[in-house]
Amino acid sequence: MLQTLEMLEKKENLLMKKANLEVEKAKAFTKAKNKKAAIQCLKRKRLYEQQVEQLGNFQLRIHDQMIMLEGAKATTETVDALRTGASAMKAMHKSTNIDDVDKTMDEINDNMENMRQIQDLLSAPMGAASDFDEDELEAELADLEGEELEAQLLAPTTSAPMTAPARVPQQSSRPTAQSSKTEDDELAALQAEMAM
Repeated sequence: MLQTLEMLEKKENLLMKKANLEVEKAKAFTKAKNKKAAIQCLKRKRLYEQQVEQLGNFQLRIHDQMIMLEGAKATTETVDALRTGASAMKAMHKSTNIDDVDKTMDEINDNMENMRQIQDLLSAPMGAASDFDEDELEAELADLEGEELEAQLLAPTTSAPMTAPARVPQQSSRPTAQSSKTEDDELAALQAEMAM
């Protein structure tokens, strides 16, 4: 098409030169007072101008056709790109549909539940440890705590300070025996109260 346009432009330029040449001839014949020859030159000039106008219309149609082809090419490329995108989307949907996603999520949930069960089994007591009754162990622990509390209550409440012993004048050992006997009586009375 571009070659045709170039050829039409060359013809147009040639015809314009011929038309201008006819005008020059007509002027020359007018000076020479040859009116008939001058009119013939002007007629040929008009014929050349008509051809120039036709060539201009041809060029315009070719330009119009080129623009239409460029637009059609752009449209075709756009449609091809859209088709490619639609095909790619379709292929992706084939490989990942909602049922597959749902199935995959179910598998993940099943695997997680299996893992929880395995962990529970592994953390459960085994062998002799599995035979122990938790309630009995709790009761035994409560008994031990009770005994510890009882021992603390029965233990002397005052403790001697960690200072060097002071020299106290010796007294007879009888009052000491009497005071220890009193403590023994108090201890026995306390134990009797707790047994009730």
